[in-house]
Amino acid sequence: MGHLDHAAFGWLTPVLSYAMACAGAALGLRCTVRALGATGRARRNWLLTAASAIGTGIWTMHFVAMLGFAVGGTDIRYDVPLTVLSLFVAMVVVCAGVFAVGYGRDRTRALLTGGLTTGVGVASMHYLGMAAVRLHGDITYDPTLVALSVVIAVVAATAALWAALNISAPIAVALASLVMGAAVSSMHYTGMLAVSVRVTPSGAALPGATAMQFIFPLAVGLGSYLFLTSAFVALSPTTGESEASASAQQPVAGQAGRRPARTV
Repeated sequence: MGHLDHAAFGWLTPVLSYAMACAGAALGLRCTVRALGATGRARRNWLLTAASAIGTGIWTMHFVAMLGFAVGGTDIRYDVPLTVLSLFVAMVVVCAGVFAVGYGRDRTRALLTGGLTTGVGVASMHYLGMAAVRLHGDITYDPTLVALSVVIAVVAATAALWAALNISAPIAVALASLVMGAAVSSMHYTGMLAVSVRVTPSGAALPGATAMQFIFPLAVGLGSYLFLTSAFVALSPTTGESEASASAQQPVAGQAGRRPARTV
């Protein structure tokens, strides 16, 4: 069995990956709160932003953590199409869960359906990302730990969607995002603990791209997207603020339309 190192760069990758998960969760929850207070096209757009933020945060968390993954006795490469597919899966399943909550009439049923869909999808993204790993040897998994990681993913997703339905205060959203980030990270490292590698030494070149060639630039790009979108959401007015601004401008507009009275 090859020696597995899940933190080849020390605490850098675990801490950074946790920060990415928290950022995606915070932005996603904030956008979902905005969506629930909006209607029509505005609700749809906020939900799409929420899904892209949460999906991006989860995917970035996974692959930033994978930057610190090393196996003694073999190099590691990543299959590019499978890695991109894992990102697509993360986006789609999170979108399905968020829209189930955003448009569901029965909130309990929507929460359970969305949590199960999103949780299984997040776990699928993780193991699809692991299927993209190329090394000299064979990867096997502990079924018990795999099942536990799926359960953690479902619970984390359900808790996140519950928070989106029931929490609106910015401080509460921030605390919920920290908890969700911890849950997503726990799911990832539980899944990684299930991994065993039997190394087969070989001098043949591995197919695929190295983490620094492909994963790192993509993770940096997605991380930048998270922070830029966070700035946009923070600066955009809430529904209440927009309504207050509109009502404040109505008297001014009404007065502007009046002609001054003529004096005799």
